[in-house]
Amino acid sequence: MTPALYCLFGSFISLLILGCPIAASLGFAAVGTMMLFQLAPMDLLPQLLLSAVQSFTLLPIPLFILAGGLLAVSRVSRELVLASGRLIGRRRGGLAYVMIIGSIFLAGISGSGPADVAVLGSLMQRPMREKGFPPAFIAALAAACGGIGIIVPPSIALIIYGVVAQTDISALFLAGIIPGAIVGGCLGVGAWFTLRRHDFNAAALANAGTDLSVADAAVEAVDASAGERFRWVPAAWGAGFPLIILGGIYSGIFTPTESAAVAVGYALFVGGWVYRDLTWNILSRILTESVRTSAGVMAIVATASLFSWVITTQGMAQQVAAGLGGMADHPWVILLLANAVILLAGCFMDAISVFYVFIPLLMPAVRAAGIDPVHFGIVTTVNLALGQVTPPIGVNLFVASGVTGEPLTRVIRAVLPLLIAMLIALLLIAAFPQLSLFIPGLRPGA
Repeated sequence: MTPALYCLFGSFISLLILGCPIAASLGFAAVGTMMLFQLAPMDLLPQLLLSAVQSFTLLPIPLFILAGGLLAVSRVSRELVLASGRLIGRRRGGLAYVMIIGSIFLAGISGSGPADVAVLGSLMQRPMREKGFPPAFIAALAAACGGIGIIVPPSIALIIYGVVAQTDISALFLAGIIPGAIVGGCLGVGAWFTLRRHDFNAAALANAGTDLSVADAAVEAVDASAGERFRWVPAAWGAGFPLIILGGIYSGIFTPTESAAVAVGYALFVGGWVYRDLTWNILSRILTESVRTSAGVMAIVATASLFSWVITTQGMAQQVAAGLGGMADHPWVILLLANAVILLAGCFMDAISVFYVFIPLLMPAVRAAGIDPVHFGIVTTVNLALGQVTPPIGVNLFVASGVTGEPLTRVIRAVLPLLIAMLIALLLIAAFPQLSLFIPGLRPGA
């Protein structure tokens, strides 16, 4: 590496250790290196930052954030969890599986792991405690389930990967469906083993059902009186959200960017007219929060793009490609090394930063080895889902700890068996590319 690269990575890691936010760490490290080594005139800096965010392909991010916020304040989330309970039925440890299936539904709405953790923790904490589940297990399961949020479409992480790797975002959205279900299934097996091994209050768990609170029990009674066939109607509006998006993309009716606009319109319709949960005050608050969240995401995009620009101009991508070039005949070795790098980076950085910093370095070798970019995108995203629940910077762990009030150290101990389950899912998805590529391959003209 050149001295400029040593300075870039050294200053970035030092700022992270000091607790500086990711966006600021990336920006200060990149700008400082550019100034110190005179890599470019400072007049070029605004242009580089602006060009990074001035992209039509990035437009779905704020729109999906807004749509997720609108649906989050409505009854959609609660109805989806209730529907998950009806789907599973009453059985030992049933609420754990309700959380997992509910997380897959919610992932199709929010596109964000931490957002799903907050919703799942808030909805499921009380009923699971009442049924005898240990608080640390509840928090750990919510954190692990939140990882599905960046795999199942619409996923902000997949949009960023598509932009950085110049890969079809529509194909990435479709490719995330089966892997998301696989991760959920492995989490279900991991939860089952955990419940069996520790025998958490078996008598209480034997009665674990789908009722989430006294209020939800009343809703169930109303549903029952209205007839069995109508009990699924409230949840159907929430389940229709990802179906409309994926159906429109699959059929070619609209692009991912256009689907984000459709998602906002659908969220306004469901929240304002169907559930009637949206008031002008709530709408104003959601718009403000969405702007703040989008601004934070775009700040990371801009500074990470600048960081990536320094890496590229210093020839690091070419060096990595040359170093891995001799392994082009062994794609599994390259995939294994890329997995290790992304997994380690995901323990310390968010998905956006990891994609902007490492994907430009790895993609030349990945393409040379004949690895499908869509498959590689799903594998790296599952890696980052693991990173969200892996210490020391696993953001989902912090969110779950904050929502449940459980100490972080206990949450970390409880999440270890679930991490093993997610790792098994990652190995399956990496070993069998068709798990990711089957649905995209069904598209007309694919």
